[in-house]
Parts: sequence; structure tokens; C-alpha cells
Amino acid sequence: MKLIEALQILQKDWPSNGEAMAVFLACGCTPLHLETFLTAQLQTRYPGKRIIVKQGLYGDIIGNLERMPAEEPEVGMVVLEWSDFDPRLGIRRLGRWRPEGLPEILDSARAQAERIREAIERTSQTVPLVISQPTLPLPPVCYMSGGQTGGFDLRLRDIVGAFCAQLETELNVKFINSQRLDRLSPPADRLDVKSELYSGFPYRLPHASAMAELLSDLAAPVAAKKGLITDLDDTLWRGILGDEGPDGVSWDLDRHSHIHGLYQQLLRSLSDAGVLIAVASKNDPELVEQAFKRQDLILQSEHLFPMDVHWGPKSDSIGRILGEWNIGADSVVFVDDSPMELAEVKSAHPDVECLQFPTDRDQAVYSLLEQLGDLFAKDRVSEEDSIRLASVRQGSTLREAAEKTGGISDEFLENSEGKVSVSFCKEPLDPRGLELVNKTNQFNLNGRRIREGEWSSNMKKAESFLLLVAYEDKYGPLGKIAVVTGAHQSGALTVKTWVLSCRAFSRRIEYKCLELLFEKFGVDEIAFDFEATPRNGPMQEFFTKFSERLASSGDGKPVRISKDTFQTNCPRLFHQTKELIVA
Repeated sequence: MKLIEALQILQKDWPSNGEAMAVFLACGCTPLHLETFLTAQLQTRYPGKRIIVKQGLYGDIIGNLERMPAEEPEVGMVVLEWSDFDPRLGIRRLGRWRPEGLPEILDSARAQAERIREAIERTSQTVPLVISQPTLPLPPVCYMSGGQTGGFDLRLRDIVGAFCAQLETELNVKFINSQRLDRLSPPADRLDVKSELYSGFPYRLPHASAMAELLSDLAAPVAAKKGLITDLDDTLWRGILGDEGPDGVSWDLDRHSHIHGLYQQLLRSLSDAGVLIAVASKNDPELVEQAFKRQDLILQSEHLFPMDVHWGPKSDSIGRILGEWNIGADSVVFVDDSPMELAEVKSAHPDVECLQFPTDRDQAVYSLLEQLGDLFAKDRVSEEDSIRLASVRQGSTLREAAEKTGGISDEFLENSEGKVSVSFCKEPLDPRGLELVNKTNQFNLNGRRIREGEWSSNMKKAESFLLLVAYEDKYGPLGKIAVVTGAHQSGALTVKTWVLSCRAFSRRIEYKCLELLFEKFGVDEIAFDFEATPRNGPMQEFFTKFSERLASSGDGKPVRISKDTFQTNCPRLFHQTKELIVA
């Protein structure tokens, strides 16, 4: 983004009455154009909000961190440079760069790094932080040639590396990837000496733009995709299975097809991190079955569900797979080497992201792998991620059983031996709750997404409540699959957020959630901040069983369900219940 483009964005007629989104920019330099680029990037990502970027005092990185929580921002941006660790590592402070004084500079930087780390740890307890490590070149402090890395450089970078490694484990702290920044902004083109000396702003404009882009990417991440559907021939492996046979297809260095092995390796990693992986291939099912018996396959059949192999249109396969997974098409990526197949799928499923596997162009394939890594990125791998594939298989088994018996019967549910574990504890705040809210579409009270800072702030309110529900039965665990939040004050209960994972449908867990709320808070009525969306049909269908005014719920008034109405319309529930108490 160029400066003129950023200014044009900020001059647009954004809604003046939009909800404010406050961001705090903590840095030791004068923010100037970094603030401009950052505001423009965030305004583009949140067009319905008023972006307010607050800033601290020049040259006081620790003080800015300490002041940040009082400003109550939704996210904090921390931009560090070498001079924040010791002024002598910048160019605005005149001092002595004596060879014998270098150890003292290291000691000073080490002590300052510890102080900054402690300030970040304290601030991150209440404010989510995005941090940039030093990006500018070190001045010629050391007596060695600029082409040689000496002990001073290595030790200084060790200090900052250890500082970052300690902070990376904090739940509310994210770091910009230095390699990604290097691509956007070459290190030699970052420092503006004149601007730094005259105004205290050290960055050339392209570098400030790149910094703002990456800071905004982490502060306002795009929702991760949930499932990947892959082709086989000339995609998962090199070669045509029908022509070369199960032993003829390859993914190794000797046959110049190693890039396909890297693709398999990435898919295996994504599967282990909870991404659903399926196959859509025009092929002979028996040959495919034989190929997947090869022990050198990195991605085995156990990591794939379902495998839709036939000679019909691939759009039919995609439709069946979406049904098995029970997720929206916009959460899915389809990878195939054939532009024709991609176009056919795109015409039938326009919301599926279709990406070409560029066979025979290894560099382009590597770029695709990086793109897939970004599309499925997540901050952590949870227990639910590790059991997702098993729970989806379980859901398929459940649907098959229901089809045979004409529906999910009371007898089937009772014999399933379902158990729910519930927690009303807000501290420590389980990150799974926010993750569910921001990735669930179908059983979602109003479809609203919540930012991390907003979530933390809401949970600190005395009247707020949080219900987190986990489920398991004799078929296996589903993990934490439901979240309900809202407010309980003056004897009234209002539900503002309620989501249930699609993996948990048909088990009457939604009814159990309501039963738990009535029991926990002892109220005779619950108000729901419901809003119909194009995708929350299951939630709408559920509410029609209890409320006649659902069709007119767009009037801004809450949907209300009385305890008597609930008990009259609630089917039999068979769950064993255990409430988890956290000291």
C-alpha cells in the first residue's frame, strides 16, 4: 500500500456512528506514517467500525506498555527496534562505540530485555498483543567488517531471541514472522536516516507499509479454512494411476517427483492439526485402494475421510464430501492439477476455494504449500483438533444408523451413553470458547464474530457468564462443542452468544444447554439476542419449537423462552452430566 492509497482510504466516508475499535500502538519512535498505514489497513478489514489508533510517548517503550491497559484497547501493537534495548544501538543518541564497551552494551540490552518482557507479560494479561522484533539494521557499533558476523552481533541477537522465545508461550502474544517481512521489505531498504534524525521516524514508507500489513494480519486474522479436498493423479502423487499402476506413481527424489511428497507431508501435518482431508478423484476405486496400501505413502488412508473415487463429475464428489463433513463450502479448499476440473467444481460450488496444483513447476508448488499453510493457519492445536477426524467419522456412522431406523430414536440416544461435562468458570479463560464462536455458522445465535480483546473484556464484567460444554459417548469423544455467553443481572438472564459445533448435531445437546441455564440461574425466562442469518438455519429451526415471534425477530427485540415452554417442548434427555469446578 502506498501512502497516497492509505490517505485515500482514510478520507472515505466511513460510518461516523460505527462501533469504535481502539488499538494501542506502543513503540519507542515517532509513529507518523506507520500509524497512517496501520489505521488504513484496519479500516479496510473492519469497514463498519471506527478505527482509533492510540499511541504512547516517544522513547518510552516500557511506559507505553504500562499505560496500555488503562486505554482499554482491543489489541495492542508493540513495535520494537534495537534502540529500545539500548539507545546506543540506534543513531539518534551520540555515545561511545568503544570496543571495550561492547560487553557493557550487551549487559544493558539484556537487562532492558528483561524489563520489557515483564511489562509485556503484565500487559498481555488484559490486552492481546502483536509484536514486531527489531527490523532495522544495527549501526556500525562493532569494529568488525560489516560483512562479518561477530560475537557482539550473535550475542545481541541471542538476547532478543531468548526474549521472544519466553514470550511466545504467552496466550495473548503473537510475533510477526521475520522471514515474511523480509519478502515484503528487503532489509537494506528499511532505514530512512534523514527521517530518523530529523523527525524520529526511522522507516522508509514501503517498510512502514509492510509492517502495518503484517501487524494488521495478526490483529485481524481471516477465519481459517476447515477442510481440504485433494485430487490424486499428478497432485497427491506424480503419474496417472490407471496408466502406471499402484507401484508406478511416485513422490521421491530419484524420479524427480519429491515435490508431491512435500505436498503429502503438508496434508499429513494439517490432518494432525485438525484439518479435514478428503479425496475427490476420477479413478478406479480398486486401484486407489491398492495404491494406498503402499507403506511409503506419507498421507495414509487413515488420515482421509471420505475418499470419493468414481468416474463422474467431481462437483458431485465435492457435494457428497461437504455433506459428510457438514460444513460450509466457504470453509473448504479443493486442489487439483486440471483447470477444467477446477472450473467444473467452481461452477457448482462457487464458495469453495479452488487452487491448481502446478505439476512440473516445483517452485510454484512450493508457493502453493505456503498458501495452504496460511489458509489453514491456527495459533494452537487443541484437544478437539486431535479428535476431529474421528468425530466426523463417528457422525457419519450416526447418520447411517439413523437412516436405517428412520431417525435418531430415544432408544438409540439412550444406548449411546452420552455424557456432558460443563463448566461455568471464566478464569482461566479457555481459548476454545472464542475459537468455537468464530468458526461456527449453522447453530449460531446471531453469526457475530468476536475479537480476542472484546472477548476478554466481556468476560471480566461481573454480570457476564460463560458456559462451555464437552461431549462424549460410547462412540468416542467430541471434545468441547458448545459455548453460551451472556449476562445475568437483576434476576434476568440474557444470552448474547450461543454456538454448537455441527459435529454435535442430533444428540439433543442444544436442549441440554437450555436445561443447564434454567437450572444454574434459577430464572423463569431467558432472553436471546437472536438474529437470523443466511447460514444459521439449524438455530432458526430450533427456536421455532419454542417461540412464535421468530419470523419477526429482526425488530431488534430479543426472542424469549419461558421455562414452562421449554419443559413442555423439550424431548427426553439421556445425558449424564458432570460440572467441572476450577479452583
